[in-house]
Amino acid sequence: MANEKPRLKIKYEKEVLPELQKTLGIKNKMAVPNLTKIIINSGLGEAKTDNTAIEEMVRDIALISGQKPMITKSKKAISNFKIRKGMDIGVKVTLRKDMMWYFLDRLVSVALPRVKDFRGVPVNAFDGQGNYALGLKEHTIFPEVDATKVSKIRGLQVIICTSADNNDQAKSLLSLLGMPFQKV
Repeated sequence: MANEKPRLKIKYEKEVLPELQKTLGIKNKMAVPNLTKIIINSGLGEAKTDNTAIEEMVRDIALISGQKPMITKSKKAISNFKIRKGMDIGVKVTLRKDMMWYFLDRLVSVALPRVKDFRGVPVNAFDGQGNYALGLKEHTIFPEVDATKVSKIRGLQVIICTSADNNDQAKSLLSLLGMPFQKV
């Protein structure tokens, strides 16, 4: 796997890129929308009382992404939520290059089909600039996470950033890469 190209990246170069170039009417292949990065984020509200929640989520996201995540800290104190400034409240990791392609391949082909009663991901989760935000209720849908070692099932947010100019270009890119969008 050291010098091997990701399967989804090969698919992008051989099938998706020419298809997008033809359908969008783009002459230069460098101007065709591409993935730039994927951010995996998990906010842990229970971390203020449970010290092991952060450690457990760091371990699980490291298994899911293949990269050690960073611990996010609160920027300001919020007394209603009993949060002080500088308190550990979440975990996030940014994937780029090959790691991003490997993760997206596992998300689309392995993890999403394991979701109970899965009918596709929502189409309306684009931000207007070609980025897609996907919320997952369970982080245990990834086969790397051992469900017996998890004390509590937690949610994840996966943000897929693309170089697309608008939502339509990003949607066509992601659907050609295999993202299972809901049928409207």
